[in-house]
Amino acid sequence: MRLIIISTLSVIIGTCSSSPPLLDQVLEIGELRVVTRDSPTAYTITPDGPSGPEFDLAQAFADDLGVKLVIDPVVSVSEILPKLLSGKSHMAAAGLSSTDIRREHLNFGHPYKFVDVHMIYKLGMGKPKSLSDILDRSIEVIADSNHVDLLSNIQNSYPTLQWDENNNTEVADLLTKVAMGEIDITIANSPDFDIQRHFYPDLRIALNLNTDDPIAWAFPKDIGDTLLARADDFLIKSYRSGLLTQIHDRYYGFTEKFDYVGTRNFIRHFKTRLPRYREIFEKAGNEWGVDWRLLAAIGYQESHWLSQAKSPTGVRGIMMLTLDTAAYLGLDDRLDPKNSIFGGAQYFARQVERVADTVAEPDRTWMALAAYNVGFNHIKDARTIAEWNDGNPDTWVDISKALPLLSQRKWYSRVPYGYARGWEPVLYVNNIRAYYNILLWLTEKEIIESVAEVEINEQTADT
Repeated sequence: MRLIIISTLSVIIGTCSSSPPLLDQVLEIGELRVVTRDSPTAYTITPDGPSGPEFDLAQAFADDLGVKLVIDPVVSVSEILPKLLSGKSHMAAAGLSSTDIRREHLNFGHPYKFVDVHMIYKLGMGKPKSLSDILDRSIEVIADSNHVDLLSNIQNSYPTLQWDENNNTEVADLLTKVAMGEIDITIANSPDFDIQRHFYPDLRIALNLNTDDPIAWAFPKDIGDTLLARADDFLIKSYRSGLLTQIHDRYYGFTEKFDYVGTRNFIRHFKTRLPRYREIFEKAGNEWGVDWRLLAAIGYQESHWLSQAKSPTGVRGIMMLTLDTAAYLGLDDRLDPKNSIFGGAQYFARQVERVADTVAEPDRTWMALAAYNVGFNHIKDARTIAEWNDGNPDTWVDISKALPLLSQRKWYSRVPYGYARGWEPVLYVNNIRAYYNILLWLTEKEIIESVAEVEINEQTADT
């Protein structure tokens, strides 16, 4: 890697004297070329198009500059530095920490988030209580990452410390290996761990190796700081406008509430209860234009997929429909699974339609979920309160702050539809988001396993 850097730098040094400032280059060609990692915490391609926290933020920066965003995704961290030094990319938006080694060759902008760095192990495998307890454990980390630097520093005090570096994997994959017992320990930043522990609830934090580690965009070092300065201005403006908070909520909001027992039960019920109703969820989702997994997540939040569920308030069935809602939908038996699921799908689709056209996804879905729980009129009141508090009524972040105020006389006495237990829809939405993300992971895993099984069968047939 150092040889690559040295050779690349020699080329740049020979040509940089005649290069215009980086910001001028971007504006002249009308493109912002960004290298990032193909990772859930940075950039991914979904059925709805590009997604990811780094993508959203970089897209907003390109829009601010008035240029087209061109993403260059890479698999490993080691690919990022050569792309920047060669001039193929103008900047890196890849969740990079500002380490001493990286600062030798790159400039880092204003930090836009701070993460903790955890050493992760599996429950039941013996918690390492100190660094000396990891010397006989199998450890694997991402090559060329700041995690390698942390282990190298630890090795100065514990010379017998050994670990493996993997250049073709994701942190999520290493966390999976820990959960499966294939390795004892890995290192993960808090956002990666917060997501994966919903899928593998036996993952645990052994030690905190770093707290409040700054994450920032990176830029080539020797061609001026014009683009960096413009990016810093943008990030500061994004913090003040709430954009950074919105992006964080979009991708990590569901991770902030974690229930170890509840998550384990959910995964168990996915295998034991959901198969009875999965086809109905799929057909209802297809008919009403809703992802069936979101409908299933609503059903689990409402009844834990129990068709005979009843509550003291009179709601019943898998989707817990009220008597009035069932009458509105023309249903005569709320306990019938098909009636309940199709009715719930129709009712949810209706809430989505009622959300203001100015609300974009995924905020539109979160508001519709809240309306499913507390009633659409209370969402209208929350929008009014958000505006009174100088918030944006088109964002779930600000609506989730306004809804709990509906339980305070100071606020509910001033809006048309009055009192509501406004904290409940916020918890309701967060729970469903967590269940939905687990369902996405579980069903995508099914596809991968199915493809692998087909390939094995084909190989067997060939032999």
